[in-house]
Amino acid sequence: MDSSPELKRVMMSLVAALALFTTFVFPLPAHASPAEAQALLHWKSSLRNHSVSSLSSWTPSPRNATGSGSAVSPCAWYGISCNRAGSVIRVNLTSANVEGTLDEFPFSSLSHLMFMDLSLNNLFGRIPPQVGLLSNLTYLDLSINRFSGKIPPEIGCLMKLEVLHLFSNELNGSIPLEIGQLHLLNEVALYSNQLKGSIPPSLGNLSKLSTLYVYNNYLSGSIPLEMGNMTNLEVLQMGTNSLRGLIPSTLGNLTKLRELHLFANNLTGSIPLELGNLNLLSSLSLYHNNLTGSIPRTFGNLTELALLYLYGNQLSGHIPDEIGNLHAMRDLELSRNHLTGPIPSSVGQLTNLVYLFLRENQLSGSIPESLGDLKNLTVLELDANQLIGSLPEKLCRGGLLHNLTVSGNKLTGSIPRSLRNCTSLVRVRLEENQLTGNISEAFGVYPHLDFLDLSFNKFYGEISTNWGSCLRLSQLRIAGNNITGSLPPEIGNATQLHAIDLSFNGLVGEYKS
Repeated sequence: MDSSPELKRVMMSLVAALALFTTFVFPLPAHASPAEAQALLHWKSSLRNHSVSSLSSWTPSPRNATGSGSAVSPCAWYGISCNRAGSVIRVNLTSANVEGTLDEFPFSSLSHLMFMDLSLNNLFGRIPPQVGLLSNLTYLDLSINRFSGKIPPEIGCLMKLEVLHLFSNELNGSIPLEIGQLHLLNEVALYSNQLKGSIPPSLGNLSKLSTLYVYNNYLSGSIPLEMGNMTNLEVLQMGTNSLRGLIPSTLGNLTKLRELHLFANNLTGSIPLELGNLNLLSSLSLYHNNLTGSIPRTFGNLTELALLYLYGNQLSGHIPDEIGNLHAMRDLELSRNHLTGPIPSSVGQLTNLVYLFLRENQLSGSIPESLGDLKNLTVLELDANQLIGSLPEKLCRGGLLHNLTVSGNKLTGSIPRSLRNCTSLVRVRLEENQLTGNISEAFGVYPHLDFLDLSFNKFYGEISTNWGSCLRLSQLRIAGNNITGSLPPEIGNATQLHAIDLSFNGLVGEYKS
């Protein structure tokens, strides 16, 4: 065999590589501290269902122990992971059907613990202040349990923490300002609890935070100006609380923000122009507040915006033409405000639009013909405005329109042919306008139609037999028109029909079931 120096170097490299491979692939013997094992077993014994199958591997001695000197190691237990020295570094019991409290959990014994996930269990009682002893913890998830009481301020001692999930519990009290000390935090989820009090300004110190969820609580007070310092924030959800005061203009500094949800609060004042700086924003929900003023023209800069919910406020002024720049828009909802002026024709440039809600405003002028260019439009609600003119000729051009509601306006003219052929329709409300035309010719057969209201218009002619072919029709309302003739027997084929109103017309005869 060739024993040259080159071959020796190759052989030594192979041996070293094999040793390294063995080190990382094959587990090393674990020699965990018996104190850690005993402490975990003590917590298990305190649980209401300590015999739960998920913890069946948590036993006082190893299954393959030989001899009385074998040390108790938890490293092979379900949900437990250890480092190479045999110390417990992970406890992952998510969805383990564990029921009990953390009163006996061995916080003081698990000094190396880095990861703790007890989510989706039946844990209750308080979060003990001893949680602050887990100084190496980077991940803490106690969500979807029944924890109550306050979030302990000692949580501010977890200086290495990156993820804090406490959502969907029964926690009360305020958000401890000590959370602002955790400068490595990346995710904070406290939603769906009973938290109250103000949002601590100290959260503004969390410059690495990317997601903050505090919605569905009882938080009050104003939104701190300091939140504008959280420049790495991508998701901010604070909806369904009792927040009041202004939306701070400093939120315009959060240029990485993709989602901003402040809905269902008591916010007042105008929408800051600075929100137009958030050019990565894809979702903005400010609905159900008391916001006033106009929709900022700077919103035209939000070219990634796909969802804009401003409904249920007291916004006034015109819908800005710049809204037509939002080419990613799929869901635009501005209903129940005090908006005036025309619907801008630029809305027709929103070719991805699926939902358009402008109902219950004071909009005037005609419905832009450009709305007929919205081939993806599924829902169009323009009712309770002051719109005039006729329906767009190309409405339902894409064949996807399910819901058309334009009732309570001053519309005139006939039903466009495109609607006669719109077989996707499910719900149509045209009542309380001045629409006209022969009712037997204006409408076709709609296999999915559930609800139709044509009441108090100027339709004439006789009831078409087509309505009997609309087999899913449950309500047909044509009161207050100039309908004559008799009700065709084919109506009886619409077996789902349970409400029909033909009053205040010129019908003759009687209907026999």
